[in-house]
Amino acid sequence: MRLLRSTDLALRVLMRLAVAAGTTPTTRQVAADMDVPYTHAAKVVAELQHLGLVDARRGRGGGLALSERGRTASVGAVVRAFEGDGDVVDCEGTTPCPLRHGCRLRGALRRAQEAFFATLDPVTVAEIVAEPTGPLLLGLTRGPGPA
Repeated sequence: MRLLRSTDLALRVLMRLAVAAGTTPTTRQVAADMDVPYTHAAKVVAELQHLGLVDARRGRGGGLALSERGRTASVGAVVRAFEGDGDVVDCEGTTPCPLRHGCRLRGALRRAQEAFFATLDPVTVAEIVAEPTGPLLLGLTRGPGPA
């Protein structure tokens, strides 16, 4: 299974904020740290804020912080929120699959998708930034940007 870019970025933003250690980086700084376009980071941060995983403050002294809910969030729940619960394949799309009424593949793919999520469900954001990942993430930060 391949994750959407927004899902990948959401997980990386959460991980980056989990190791922020008392700092509140801006969306622009996080985008630079992750080497992604600011516009993509801003959309992901907005969704993370909507989900209650990130606190964002505007203006002087503002920035991003991981909420307590974000720290204890299930990686599986985050992936589901960004990926959706839809089927891996769209058998009913604009050109419906002629095998859709007797196909066993769709069910097998659905079970595989659920197994994927079930594996991620018990893993928290706090767990994925433990050694050696946390120190590596801290090494990626570029420090405060231009004012």
